[in-house]
Amino acid sequence: MYRRRKDGLEFLLVHPGGPFWKGKDAGAWTIPKGEIEAGEEALAAARREFAEELGFKPEGSFIELTPIKQKGGKTVWTCFEKTDSKSGSFS
Repeated sequence: MYRRRKDGLEFLLVHPGGPFWKGKDAGAWTIPKGEIEAGEEALAAARREFAEELGFKPEGSFIELTPIKQKGGKTVWTCFEKTDSKSGSFS
């Protein structure tokens, strides 16, 4: 999720939870992500995972980016939603 502000673009990042990430900030922040379930469309999975991780549903137009293959062989699909949120937070 991103938005344009007078100083430029802002992107929504999340911090992973769990004991491994407790107290770790450097290099930990990332975009919300998750697994695509069998038979699920990539965009539907992205919306579901976003809602599960952040507690609100992304609505609006989405920009699908080119999938990438990570070093470990996992393929990652990414999309961004533009938000018009004027508040200090994305929710």
